[in-house]
Amino acid sequence: MDTLPYAVQTTFPLLFMLVPALGALVGCRRDPDRPKAEIWQRWWSVGALGIGSLWITLSFLAIPEGMADAIGFTSSPFQFEIAFANLGLALLGFRGASASPRERLTSGLAAAAFLWGAAIGHVYQWFANGDHAAGNTGGILANDILIPAVMIALAARDVRRTDPGRVHAAHPAT
Repeated sequence: MDTLPYAVQTTFPLLFMLVPALGALVGCRRDPDRPKAEIWQRWWSVGALGIGSLWITLSFLAIPEGMADAIGFTSSPFQFEIAFANLGLALLGFRGASASPRERLTSGLAAAAFLWGAAIGHVYQWFANGDHAAGNTGGILANDILIPAVMIALAARDVRRTDPGRVHAAHPAT
């Protein structure tokens, strides 16, 4: 991993948000009758969470020393566990291709539990230990924060769109 320039290493993870965003934009133009939130959710779920997490899974399994180096850590048996935690996220992401808005909301919340915890860890290592490694700050930190946030926001919007009676039942008009 240290043979790639720092800028490439730190910005590469952003592709896992950029490609689904472009796909969603094209999808919205091709199918203007389908709700935009649904198109965005499906692209974001499969592309950003599914493929992004599968990439991390495979990277931690295939090149664990390179991944440890990219993060600024020493190699550890926990990398195997991180690989399979990411595999779980990948499965949730791929499920989003045919899931209901409520299921996608649950997937976003599950992703947030892991990825926001990882983001807190990255920020802690950044400030407490000066860890500015490409895999600790930059693109991966943005992914850890934004992928679940966008999933949750899109799914919450779609839940309100598809189940308006249930939303209003909790707050009856007076």
